[in-house]
Amino acid sequence: MAANPHAPRRPRRFDRNLIVIGAGAGGLVAAYLSAALRARVTLIERGRMGGDCLNSGCVPSKALIHAAAAGLDFAAAKARIEAAITAIAPHDSIARYESLGVDVRVGEARLLDPWRVAIGGEILTTRAIVIAAGAAPVIPPLPGLAEAPFVTSETLWDLADLPRRLVILGGGPIGCELAQAFARLGTAVTLVEQAPSLLSREDDEVSALLAKAMARQGITLLTGHRALAVTREGGGFALRIEGGGGPREIVFDRLLLAIGRKPRVDGYGLEEIGVRLTARGTVATNPWLQTNYPHILACGDVAGPWQFTHMAGHQGGIAALNGLFGWLWRLRPETRAVPAVTFTSPEIARVGLNEREAREKGIGYEVTRYDLAELDRALIEGESEGFVKILTPPGRDRLLGVTIVGHGAGEMLAPATLALRHRLGLRKILATIQPYPTRSEALRAAAGLWRQNHASPRALAWLARLHAWRRGGEG
Repeated sequence: MAANPHAPRRPRRFDRNLIVIGAGAGGLVAAYLSAALRARVTLIERGRMGGDCLNSGCVPSKALIHAAAAGLDFAAAKARIEAAITAIAPHDSIARYESLGVDVRVGEARLLDPWRVAIGGEILTTRAIVIAAGAAPVIPPLPGLAEAPFVTSETLWDLADLPRRLVILGGGPIGCELAQAFARLGTAVTLVEQAPSLLSREDDEVSALLAKAMARQGITLLTGHRALAVTREGGGFALRIEGGGGPREIVFDRLLLAIGRKPRVDGYGLEEIGVRLTARGTVATNPWLQTNYPHILACGDVAGPWQFTHMAGHQGGIAALNGLFGWLWRLRPETRAVPAVTFTSPEIARVGLNEREAREKGIGYEVTRYDLAELDRALIEGESEGFVKILTPPGRDRLLGVTIVGHGAGEMLAPATLALRHRLGLRKILATIQPYPTRSEALRAAAGLWRQNHASPRALAWLARLHAWRRGGEG
């Protein structure tokens, strides 16, 4: 078959070993690791270094949550957010990455073909490309929305004044975290969620516990309600919704859209050169993060399925290694022990399977549950709401998943993630000494419950007879 004369020609020589598009968590790790391995790497970012996590995601949202919990007012909370971003920004700065040996470019990247990338009037050739373009908030096609004062998780931080009435559309992690933060700041918050419960990926008891906590805070929860339109209400605006009680309208000063995020796949040449997408709109990759062009890889939110900063960083390192050395060997990113934390009050942390996922996948399991009301450190601090729930195969101590709900759950999850990643069973966890009094004892206590529940009745009866004999034969 004759060669296609219009097919792009692979260069004989390359300007770069790797070009990374996007300077968020995934792109920064990919660029840093490549430079550390002495590859010639260019990192291209069209916005601010650090991406969404630093500028509009993890850092400002967690700073807001902390400030609100500390009782600060809105002005002081905004100052705390700016201080946090300012303190962390040097870690992700152009100056730092250039000092590490990365060629950093600010501007719009465009893929001209599988080996050529245009940036600022220059065309660079590269042996490999890592796409780390991230994701953006979903803006639904609601009638009347365009004229309304709405914000997203990206534009929320531009608010000059605290909204008096805030309606949040979406009961996922972002919506729930921000609902509690603004309620603490003094805003009247209404949260609308189409699903029948909050955090629909979590177990029912987890969602129910969070809903009770939010209701105690005075947050109005409207689960099982669908947004229909934004309407004019007097001199303001209202969200028209439909649920079990029929249509109704909720007046607001600001509407926060938190219904999900979509991968950034437009505007830099993916479609033009034929990089395939999935039905979900993410860049399609194989288990080694390669696209249909093996030397073009994708990581983080643009590839999915996770939308976590820590997973983007992990994938970014793997993508860089496979881009540089895939012709010799390839690595797969870790997919089994991926931790996730929702920074609500109480916190919700999970790694591996929960009951909902185990049932959906038809995986047999048993549950060991330990209530934090039994934990000394929790009782000392007066923060005893919550539990540790461990899933294991029936009769075995191997971890399938761990869910922790309670104060500091995210910090408590680390040993469970380590155990799941390295296949350490509950017996090993039980045999590990933990300092007293700490919350780290909770996982060990749960392992002790599992061991107690799986003690052999025959062995216990034999021990009773042995001890009786040692006492001289009395009963």
